[in-house]
Amino acid sequence: MSLFNQHYPPNSSVFHALVLHQVQAALDEDIGTGDLTAQLVPAGQMVNATIIVREPAIICGIDWATACFAGVDSHVKVDWLVTEGERVEANQVLCELTGAARSLLTAERCALNFLQTLSATATETRKYVDAIAGTHAKILDTRKTIPSLRLAQKYAVTVGAGQNQRLALYDGILIKENHIAAAGSINAVMQQAFALNAGKSIQIEVENLSQLQEALNAGATSILLDNFSTSLLKDAVSINKSASKQAILEASGGITLENVRDIALTGVDRISIGAITKNVQAIDLSMRIRA
Repeated sequence: MSLFNQHYPPNSSVFHALVLHQVQAALDEDIGTGDLTAQLVPAGQMVNATIIVREPAIICGIDWATACFAGVDSHVKVDWLVTEGERVEANQVLCELTGAARSLLTAERCALNFLQTLSATATETRKYVDAIAGTHAKILDTRKTIPSLRLAQKYAVTVGAGQNQRLALYDGILIKENHIAAAGSINAVMQQAFALNAGKSIQIEVENLSQLQEALNAGATSILLDNFSTSLLKDAVSINKSASKQAILEASGGITLENVRDIALTGVDRISIGAITKNVQAIDLSMRIRA
């Protein structure tokens, strides 16, 4: 089970509370004191509409989009023709809507913003997952997320069949080069991490094979291999296999769709990719009203 689903099980009250919190913030930001443009449409005018996807995608964010329309007008009816995580094709109709024209127009942008962004993260994640199919490795996300959408994007990664790295700073210890420098050494910082007894995962980032050996000697059980070439990754896997106590090895840095399979084939356990959350290009969607 992913870290997100452990903290926010789908269909649980805590999951729905997260969705409603993010949706309300988005609606407040967009509507403010009122939607001036929607007032150009006659009050009470009822319409039908559809949301259409303009490119292939993995759909994610249905709960967020639905909550946007309900947050503006509880009488809006949304009938989804696809399911969360479904792969769709260009020009496919995702849902049909019925309600007051003013309500649909006011909720439109926020609903599409969530749907296009979360679908983009799920779609990009699935590309990487598919690229390493049949290997031992797993695709993970990072904390390089859109501000205020961390948890939603972490969820989208799981919809795309990826796995979550720690959700946030409170959710695990990741020791990076600056932590090592400030503490004085790999061994010193590892001992400090163990002494915290936080009951959370402890991972340390290393930049070369010498540091990898130091981390293993210090008792590291999860090691991030930062910007290692595929040749060095193979060496790291070999060193780890020879250790008295093996660690989970994770590759990160400079990973693309073009090289991710070669990286997976080195034998690393995990591959973390910031691009699946920070470099995503929104999926092209549109809402069309039929008066």
